[in-house]
Amino acid sequence: MIQVIPIPAFNDNYIWCLTRKNSDYCYLVDPGCFESAQDYLNRANKALAGILVTHHHWDHTQGVDPLLAAYGEQVTVWASESGDYSFPHVPLHQGSAIYLDKLDLELSILATPGHTLDHICYYGDGMLFCGDTLFSGGCGRLFEGTAEQMHQSLSKLADLPDDTKVYCTHEYTLANLQFANWVEPNNKDLQAYTNQVNQLRSEQKISLPTSIGLEKAINPFLRCHQNPVAQQVADHYENPVEGPSRTFKKLRQWKDKA
Repeated sequence: MIQVIPIPAFNDNYIWCLTRKNSDYCYLVDPGCFESAQDYLNRANKALAGILVTHHHWDHTQGVDPLLAAYGEQVTVWASESGDYSFPHVPLHQGSAIYLDKLDLELSILATPGHTLDHICYYGDGMLFCGDTLFSGGCGRLFEGTAEQMHQSLSKLADLPDDTKVYCTHEYTLANLQFANWVEPNNKDLQAYTNQVNQLRSEQKISLPTSIGLEKAINPFLRCHQNPVAQQVADHYENPVEGPSRTFKKLRQWKDKA
């Protein structure tokens, strides 16, 4: 059974470590902080076999070069073929597949432009490593892509099985849920989840992973086709109700200014 272990980094990042209980090896997703990653590897006595990168932002990639320098040529790095990276990597695109041989795990690649144009996600064995595309209760800001691209990317993720575990890379959940409750104040699932996350965070526990099914029930950015969200966005901008893509664009603008 695959173990997914969160390694806290910076103020609110998570580096995800994939391993097995009796394995000497592990793989890291988005190791932005070398010190955090190295500290975990030393404490866990794990050998680094590979690195999975979702996009080029520094807080997801800054640790890659020093990790390669420290752990040598046996470390494979995977990243998007369209990204500009300082380190050697296996280039990936929509429909690619990678095999983590030390864990006997295959992951497929989903291209998810929006937050950045090179953004990709890794999916397999009921797990989604989605970087900054999808957050619990929210989604990434649009630094490079368009709202239409991001809406299409999120729709692609929403089509995954409901029981898919979602491993995003920031602890933004409480702030996202505050906004989500403004958008859908009568969403009972959202209210229950907000209470749950408040309890977890008060105990200094992480709020992740979430699941695709839960996010479809509580995340306004996956609910732009639902009338309560579309109507609330229309009311906020004093406009008629529009289609899901336009609703998403305005919802993202609203969140950016909130």
